[in-house]
Amino acid sequence: MAGRRSGSWLAGSWLAGSWLAGSRLAGSWLGRAAVLVAAPFVIGATGLTSNADLRLLASHNRERTALGIPPLRWDPELAAGARQWANRLVRNGTFHHAPENIAQPQGENLWAGTRGAFAVEAMVGAWVRERRYFKPGAFPNNSVTGHVADVDHYTQVMWRDTRAVGCAIARGAQEDVLVCRYSQAGNYIGERPF
Repeated sequence: MAGRRSGSWLAGSWLAGSWLAGSRLAGSWLGRAAVLVAAPFVIGATGLTSNADLRLLASHNRERTALGIPPLRWDPELAAGARQWANRLVRNGTFHHAPENIAQPQGENLWAGTRGAFAVEAMVGAWVRERRYFKPGAFPNNSVTGHVADVDHYTQVMWRDTRAVGCAIARGAQEDVLVCRYSQAGNYIGERPF
């Protein structure tokens, strides 16, 4: 498992090393599931959003590395921009994408849900679950349903030319809002996501 996830935060960790490597669970789906479930607790998470930046990055990279796509790195500048936008959405009680910056394009995924009810893995997981509607091909013809909106979060998470991500969570009175920004942006018409 550590070999398959060599670019992920699990590589070289206690989880990927001594505890799991010598067990029969190391290569099984049960072993992988055990690592994914236990990881937030082992790295010190005590709440649904504790260590959010590490866990958000790991949630993105788990799916990417499973398909052989290079892992993303955390970008503090993207995270700062995501924080500003997430705070604005919460402050204004709105939910929409930021205006596009033509000079420096960034990809963006948004998520909102009941305040305090979702772990960061579930937030990113909502985007990753769109893979069930994904079909290979040139964007935007990637959805088996015929609706690009059914896969466009997933394609941004997986976009082959994207190398960096930065995310932020803002807490409203009733909702948490997650904004993730990506560089290089994805979802370009006529290009293959991966």
